[in-house]
Amino acid sequence: MVFRLKKGDRIDILAPGSFIDEEENFQKGVEILKNWGLEVNENNSLSKRFGYFAGDDLTRFRELEKAQNSKLIIFAKGGWGSARILEKEPSWRDGLMLGFSDTCSLLLSKYSQGFIGSIHGPMVASLFKEPEWSIDRLRNLLFEGYVDEIKGIPLRGGKAKGEIIVSNLTIASFLIGTNHFPNCRGKILIFEDINEDIYKIDRMLTYLRMTKTLTEIKGIGFGNFSNNSSDPEWNDLLKNCITERLKEFSFPILFNLPIGHIAGNACIPLGYEATLNGDDGILSMNIPL
Repeated sequence: MVFRLKKGDRIDILAPGSFIDEEENFQKGVEILKNWGLEVNENNSLSKRFGYFAGDDLTRFRELEKAQNSKLIIFAKGGWGSARILEKEPSWRDGLMLGFSDTCSLLLSKYSQGFIGSIHGPMVASLFKEPEWSIDRLRNLLFEGYVDEIKGIPLRGGKAKGEIIVSNLTIASFLIGTNHFPNCRGKILIFEDINEDIYKIDRMLTYLRMTKTLTEIKGIGFGNFSNNSSDPEWNDLLKNCITERLKEFSFPILFNLPIGHIAGNACIPLGYEATLNGDDGILSMNIPL
């Protein structure tokens, strides 16, 4: 089943974590959505503050609950706080929900509990920074239900097929052991993160190993991990860390996929059947029936 938007649909913008501190960027993102013909409910996202959150936990939880029938829930921005409202156990329903970074906690929770529609991709405050191909890709997914293939750098060859799960690595790591972390058996995992030291990435990959999360997956890919991703020394350190931590597994590995915090954040729908080709570096997805 694929959900598709059409012009005139009403969508909801929610801020489940940090408050919005870049109003101009936020409004530029809203204008893109309106130019697609969507009716945007901003949900007073700019007016709420509680410490460094966009309202207290109960307020943010209630807004998420109220929006469950929305044609699309798109998150305003990341920043810590989304996972706090999982303590109240949201009443998930099938439907489109878009975000990345810290809001991956909500995407993973919804997917792990059997509901479809989670999409890892640009949020409102970052949407205007995206290159044209990324904005077109998101519109195609939301209105037509498909996405084109993307390309990374092969680190280990082979071909894998399975449902795709995309997440921020830190957020995924901290959900392991809760009922908000999905069963990864037979899945393809894609991870992104931002400005974490190599030793912290090593720590998280080690934790994934120790929890046996990696023992039954079909393939793995890595998106952007740093604002210094063009730095050869940084890239070598990250590649060496990934290669060493995953050396005894046989699944294919892709590196440097255009996914994450750097502009060019290719949207990926969780749960789509995907093919990860470690020989040519291509990650492709099939449209579900």
